[in-house]
Amino acid sequence: MNCLYSSQCGGCPYRNLSDAEYRKLKQNNLSTVLNHLHKPVTNLNQPIFIDDGQRRRAALTFEYLKGKLSFGFNETSSHKIVNIEQCLSLTPEINRILSPIKNLLIELCSITYQTKQGKKLLTQHLQKGDVLICEADNGLDIVLEYNAPIDINTRMIIADFCQNCPQVIRISHRTGPDSFCETLLQKAIPFVTMGKFSVHIPAGNFLQASRKSEQVIADLVIQYLGETSGKIADLFCGVGTFSYYITSAMLQSKILAVDSGAELLQGFKDSLNSNQIHNIEIKKQNLFKYPLTADEISSFHKIVFDPPRAGAKEQCQQIASATIKPEVVVAVSCNPNTFVNDANILIDAGYTIQNLTLVDQFAYSPHSELVAQFCLTDNK
Repeated sequence: MNCLYSSQCGGCPYRNLSDAEYRKLKQNNLSTVLNHLHKPVTNLNQPIFIDDGQRRRAALTFEYLKGKLSFGFNETSSHKIVNIEQCLSLTPEINRILSPIKNLLIELCSITYQTKQGKKLLTQHLQKGDVLICEADNGLDIVLEYNAPIDINTRMIIADFCQNCPQVIRISHRTGPDSFCETLLQKAIPFVTMGKFSVHIPAGNFLQASRKSEQVIADLVIQYLGETSGKIADLFCGVGTFSYYITSAMLQSKILAVDSGAELLQGFKDSLNSNQIHNIEIKKQNLFKYPLTADEISSFHKIVFDPPRAGAKEQCQQIASATIKPEVVVAVSCNPNTFVNDANILIDAGYTIQNLTLVDQFAYSPHSELVAQFCLTDNK
């Protein structure tokens, strides 16, 4: 499908290809990367392609210079902003809110505020920042990310915006990606459905790109784990997505969910309490610096991990050196290159990739998501 911004915006560089050409390219790219595995995949399944226009998350940027607002995505390898009115990747609901958000930003950028520089008071305007939009099951959740004070004028403008946009159920502010996120106005707590549960989501937290891709990936995780009533580790668990699906499918299992984000884990814990889920234990731990040890790994029947793009090298090394290894490891990866590095550690420790599926949840982009099933065939 033709895009007005494809020659500038770097998000979907393959939109010029036909559907057949695009799918062939994605599969060829994956095959090239998988050639570096120490042992071939036993069963490379048919890839699953997620349709266009389903992305429920968007991170846009804005800049206000000389009375003019730029609002959209960054140009390829540049900080220059490509102004957009609509994006073919996003859901219709998010596309409908882009114009009202742009008008909101123009109003916010017109407000003056004072800052101190030494002994001087300087009058300034909001100049730049980011807007994060997430489509929950019950409405839109928006985070304004910029380093400027939130005063009474700002709150009034935001309240008017929310009153005129019934689809917006929460709007928050933070000064940076790792800073505290303050809820400015909330009509309802945003939630998404994961497995059998309605899960409240903290502002600005990570979800899979679309509802459909989340369901597809979770179904593959459940399929590859297989039935079990033993202990399962959900590593790099995030908001707990796979834990919810696993406990929905395997009520007798015991799950340890591990991640490093205090805020998202608190939201996860609150949701477990509200849903009265008792078989999931949460542990806060930086798995890059302090992976579960080989001795700890030995207590788990099966493991699923879903690391950031950097992969899970340190954790895979501990799995590989465990005296009693989990019989199944399911890896979810957003980076095929680091996946191969992780996979080779497990392969050299006696695992075989019995199943692997490409899930193309970022249509027309170079990115690919993989779900792989490692089965222990040689207990070294």
